[in-house]
Amino acid sequence: MKILVIKFRNIGDVLLSTPLVSNLKNIYPDSIIDFALNKGCEDMVSNNPDINNIIIYDRPRIKQLSIFSQLKEEIKFTRNIRKRNYDMVINLTEGDRGAQLAFLSGAKIKLGFPVRKGLLSKIKIFDKLGNDKKRQHTVEKDLQFIDILGKKIVNKEVKIYWSNKVEQEVDKILLDNNIDQFVHIHPVSRWMFKCWEDERMAKVVDYFQQEKKLKVIITGAPVKNELDRVDNILALCKTGPINLSGKLTLKHLACLSSKAKLFFGVDTAPMHMAAATNTPVVALFGASEAKIWGAWSNDATSQCDYQDKNGIQGSGVHCIISNMNHKLYLSNNIKCSAGMDAISTAEVMGVVDEYI
Repeated sequence: MKILVIKFRNIGDVLLSTPLVSNLKNIYPDSIIDFALNKGCEDMVSNNPDINNIIIYDRPRIKQLSIFSQLKEEIKFTRNIRKRNYDMVINLTEGDRGAQLAFLSGAKIKLGFPVRKGLLSKIKIFDKLGNDKKRQHTVEKDLQFIDILGKKIVNKEVKIYWSNKVEQEVDKILLDNNIDQFVHIHPVSRWMFKCWEDERMAKVVDYFQQEKKLKVIITGAPVKNELDRVDNILALCKTGPINLSGKLTLKHLACLSSKAKLFFGVDTAPMHMAAATNTPVVALFGASEAKIWGAWSNDATSQCDYQDKNGIQGSGVHCIISNMNHKLYLSNNIKCSAGMDAISTAEVMGVVDEYI
């Protein structure tokens, strides 16, 4: 059995698909499972023992080409998929690119979500369709294809893997900075409206270091707006956290989280990565929905039961502080969320007191 899983989405989305992959491997133990994704997301599934090949779609590069060259690249990419002779294709997005690949793949079994718009929405592409209307966590949404296959779901663990070399390099960073126990804080997101107010974030950083006597390591992506935001938070801090922003790969980031006493941050891929390592997560959701994107618990005895409500709620070892006012507004040309503004430092410190 040769299986292709397609997910042309963002980093966190790809990571949350790993329970589907592990269940497919359990059902078809001798299968070859490939994963097609956008460039930049490959670290979420590389080193995964259940995945044989990663097929990368380099969208930024292709979009810079002429229309004719783009068409050639699309044809080349599709032919590469088709010549692999897949028995089954599972498309995990509602967009047209994954549906198009599934349609042209030649696979005997094609599963996926309905295409939401365009010509492909009028064509019968998939043998069976997933339900993309039900409000459920992203992990459960992907796992429904196991039910559609008439098989039993045996585990719901989100997993991320890294090499021994990455482990050694992260250990060296901690050793060089004389760090034993620490809190990992990732305060930024590629979507700035998901961020918390800088002064409040700085107060929580100081609270960990002054009141809880725990060192804080701050991380951020190697992009200017995130690095600038971290610099502003650091300027507001009274204490001196260690800043590793822009210095770590995604693999190093995941490994770092696995060694932390706690992860604190907002709704981002690093939050999902920390949860995948079973490190307790405290995350703020004032611009997105915890019911769909909350930190996933790998604890098999608990179910993900985040609700559409304000306040503090948990799942396994993780805790979410949410506010459902998702109204966005501009402040100094930066997009902000009224829901994030509504989450107070007192709420956060109260949760921190329970965890530490």
